[in-house]
Amino acid sequence: MKRTERRRFLKRVGAAAAAGCGLRLLAGEGPAPARRPNILWLIAEDLGTELACYGTKEVATPNLDRLAEEGVRYTRFYTTAPVCSPSRSAFMTGMYQTTIGAHNHRSHRDDGFRLPPDVRVLSERFRDAGYFTANIRELPAACGFKGSGKTDWNFTPPAKPFDSASWSDLPAHRPFFAQINFQETHRPFRAPARADPAKVALPPYYPDHPAVREDMAKYLDSVTELDRKVGLVLAQLAAGGLADSTAVVFFGDNGQAHVRGKQFCYEEGLHVPLIVRWPTGFPAPAHFAPGTVDERLLMSIDLAPTMLGLAGADIPKAMEGRAFLGKHAGAPREYVFGARDRCDETVFRIRTVRDTRYRYIRNFTPERPFLQKNDYKERSYPVWNLLKELNAQGKLAPAQAALCADRMPPEELYDLDVDPHEIRNLAASPEHAPVLERLRAALARWIEETNDRGAVFEPPEVQANEGRTKPAVKRP
Repeated sequence: MKRTERRRFLKRVGAAAAAGCGLRLLAGEGPAPARRPNILWLIAEDLGTELACYGTKEVATPNLDRLAEEGVRYTRFYTTAPVCSPSRSAFMTGMYQTTIGAHNHRSHRDDGFRLPPDVRVLSERFRDAGYFTANIRELPAACGFKGSGKTDWNFTPPAKPFDSASWSDLPAHRPFFAQINFQETHRPFRAPARADPAKVALPPYYPDHPAVREDMAKYLDSVTELDRKVGLVLAQLAAGGLADSTAVVFFGDNGQAHVRGKQFCYEEGLHVPLIVRWPTGFPAPAHFAPGTVDERLLMSIDLAPTMLGLAGADIPKAMEGRAFLGKHAGAPREYVFGARDRCDETVFRIRTVRDTRYRYIRNFTPERPFLQKNDYKERSYPVWNLLKELNAQGKLAPAQAALCADRMPPEELYDLDVDPHEIRNLAASPEHAPVLERLRAALARWIEETNDRGAVFEPPEVQANEGRTKPAVKRP
């Protein structure tokens, strides 16, 4: 082709390309969108930080340990509630459950309660941003198990909160936001026996009793089984050619399934693991360094704005969560907050705040015993009943007998640096009075600023019926 002919050819090609681009712009298509990462959430039920990479013995978690080595392990990640339905209502909206009226476990199943107009489920926001969404139940046959498909929100969900429930839909629909829920660490435990009950570590608030050791070993075995299934999912991600384009986020929906864990506002009820692995096919976002440990204070509601920002989507200004990765990351949190309200038929109102060293707890219902009647725990937690029996026989040490007291202290303060198990209450310590005042004030501000709706209890007839599968009384 002669030089003059080549020039004419290139000119025609350029003109055609420009015209095509102009037609796309006129049609409202705009320029080709930038590549965006897929996002996969792996959510464990009732899991504390009992993984080998967090220092727990008698547990085998090679897959999650490897995920942490390839990504970032977060050591101070907290849910906003120590039980599933309010916690899930919070992290799936980026809002405190106490702000949006989703704080009682469980509630609003059949009475048409909807979220405030400016609050939406995270999957809807991803869909608006052009993401395919999935709550995976159907996994590849090679995995040999199914996801639970759990949502468990304390509000009436949108008609179609997710686009799919099948893993097989993901490769053809990218980018995607998907989640898989794992039941293994939720009671009843069904994992193969591995941990030696004689070697498990027991916290000082539990008696050293064969039944306690056996229960703890079964829990750790369930963690090992959880890790095996996570490994199968990660293998499928790699086999399908999705690993290099998918951010993997592993975390727990609330704390460990033990007496002083789930449903209570101690570390064991609110502190959960968080591991994030960023895909190698995309530049790492700001504040992310693979193979490191991050000690920032974070809350589960921070996941929503973080994920939206990483996906290039808009972050609602009213969202209470705070992004911790990427260009939208905010300043490190000084405090994290938690709340426990009614669980099934058992009514408490507990609020807590912690900083990097201390935890303060305000018990608004101190006249109620810690081991107040709860059918679920009496059926499912053998140590719950054992504590009552041993206490009646005078066989508990003071730290253990505290769980069986007739009343709870109105205020609790713990120095987690020297008392990680939170058994020495410093609320009456003159030396710690300034800390108590500071955290008390921080909690009071949070309650006011977030419009905590837990100050008004449900009618007694609603409370009495909430232990059933479906509530018989509508809320006003």
